[in-house]
Amino acid sequence: MSSFDPPFEIHVHGDIKLRPDVGFEAVQEALKPLWSYAGARSLTSGAGSLYEDEPGIRVDPKEHMLQMCWTVRGDNGFRQQLDDLCMNLNDLSETGAQIEVTFYDAEFDEEDEAEGRESRDDFVMLFVGPTPAAIMQVQRDLLVQDVIGLMERHFDASELSGVVGEIDKLFGERFEALTSSLDLSRTPRGGSGSGGHAGGRRPRHLH
Repeated sequence: MSSFDPPFEIHVHGDIKLRPDVGFEAVQEALKPLWSYAGARSLTSGAGSLYEDEPGIRVDPKEHMLQMCWTVRGDNGFRQQLDDLCMNLNDLSETGAQIEVTFYDAEFDEEDEAEGRESRDDFVMLFVGPTPAAIMQVQRDLLVQDVIGLMERHFDASELSGVVGEIDKLFGERFEALTSSLDLSRTPRGGSGSGGHAGGRRPRHLH
């Protein structure tokens, strides 16, 4: 990272169910793209968040759960860490999971907002999992949740089974088409980021 003030505060948020045989050393190595970017020499020293009210990066050995609610200062170069992070977590995860990465424009303030300027905030949704099917399952569940939440404003939930069926059909066709493709193993980057300030800034996760 350069010596100038980083233009973003980058928040990484997600809960990853780990395989029972995964130990701390494996998690530390998998998360190296995060803690090394922050300038730390280990996960232990780099697990703390920029904000004290955020839990940071935690591993629950009893529940075999990796929990991330962690903010670091950085720039767009952080995006280069995300592919490695996802591929590493694919190897450790027991089920599919989503990871939210939010880039907050650190230079955007109330004066900019009052004058109608747009921030450079961005949001990226990533997916990890032990198999392509597990990754697609969590993508499917998230899409169903979003679509049903939107359509329930206009229709009763009992009327939407056909919509869910069509979503399942689409994912089934995609899985059949891509099951042997290497592209599918890189689906973790499938969630595209949405930039700009339209609709207001994305709120931070509260704990």
